[in-house]
Amino acid sequence: MRHNRNLTEARWRKSSYSGGTGGECVEIANLAPRIAVRDSKQPAGPHVAFSPAAWGDFLAHATQ
Repeated sequence: MRHNRNLTEARWRKSSYSGGTGGECVEIANLAPRIAVRDSKQPAGPHVAFSPAAWGDFLAHATQ
């Protein structure tokens, strides 16, 4: 299912692991009931959205 949302007012957060060097980073925003993820270098570019369960699964596997 495709969701079209205006993300101009979304509160994006950058990973605490991304230093201030402008490297490869992602940002997330809580768009309840979804979690949106985008490339911090392309804030106007595309994003992907996950259900809370799918986001939790991703984090569980990414931190192993």
